[in-house]
Amino acid sequence: MELHTIGIDLGKTVFHLVGLNLRGEVVVRKKFSRKQLLHFTANLRVERIGMEACGGSHFLGRALREQGHEVRLIPAQYVKPYVKTNKSDYIDAEAIAEAVGRPRMRFVPIKTDDQLDLQSLHRVRERWVMRRTAVVNQIRGLLLERGITVRKGRCHLDAMLPGLLEDASMKLSGSVRLLLAQLKLELDQLAIRLEEAEVLVEKTAQESEVCRRLDAIPGIGPLTATALIAAIGNGAAFRKGREFAAWVGLVPREHSTGGKQKLLGISKRGNSYLRRLFVQGARAVLQFRDKQSPGLSAWLAQLTSRPHYNVAGVALANKLARMAWAVLAKGEVYRPPLLAGSGSAPLACR
Repeated sequence: MELHTIGIDLGKTVFHLVGLNLRGEVVVRKKFSRKQLLHFTANLRVERIGMEACGGSHFLGRALREQGHEVRLIPAQYVKPYVKTNKSDYIDAEAIAEAVGRPRMRFVPIKTDDQLDLQSLHRVRERWVMRRTAVVNQIRGLLLERGITVRKGRCHLDAMLPGLLEDASMKLSGSVRLLLAQLKLELDQLAIRLEEAEVLVEKTAQESEVCRRLDAIPGIGPLTATALIAAIGNGAAFRKGREFAAWVGLVPREHSTGGKQKLLGISKRGNSYLRRLFVQGARAVLQFRDKQSPGLSAWLAQLTSRPHYNVAGVALANKLARMAWAVLAKGEVYRPPLLAGSGSAPLACR
């Protein structure tokens, strides 16, 4: 049996494998457990193995690479066009095997354990932030039903809530006071967890030389720097900064036909968490644009004089993403942009 390409449809405990020969014909269909799959591939020599980028794919990809195989992870949306007729696990595996052999297919780099650890930290922290927001909104709703309004901002709620619980003049029933006290306790516990997570992020960023270089870019702090490394590593998967900005979803969508170019709003594809961090960092830079380097400050003054404030923020986020990719991919330090004709050029972002 001559195998050239293998496609594996991943599952929780069951994995479906389809093998193609050099002519693209299906020569093997098998179903394995994870242990059986690794035992089967240990004695195989194939050109490449393809899998969809999903939960568990990075672990299995590293295990197959240790056996000497060339493993490629494919985004699920790029596999869909190769699925024929109905859907089944074997049909999906065959589609993966066909897609992985395409010369212009885009692949997902396999993450290291350190990247997965950083990604896990960010995912857990983000869930805690969302939970804290939900608790704050619930407290506001309960108080509003009793005719008590709180100013916008979590800090005002934190300052007002203890007094409300102790003020006997407030006509709050005992059950409501008990619920508010429990919700306040939950807020305090979430605050402790978030503080511990932020300390861990700060420690990781200080110990990483790459994070320190990224931290020098305006609008990028330890949180964005560690999230960026967890997502793309050294940035080698992208040829230039614009490809990375497009992957984050910070470039316009295009709907052109008949030779007429039509650009729409940003695509919002890819990593929404990373995109949100870049946009928030860009807004912070815009807020303090007069304190930036002369070149960047002049560029921001020209940018904000024309479009809407939010449009300018997204344009700056695009620029920051390209700068971050250049720092990662080229291994250089960030050099602030200078005014035209003042001498040296800024760090290239292409």
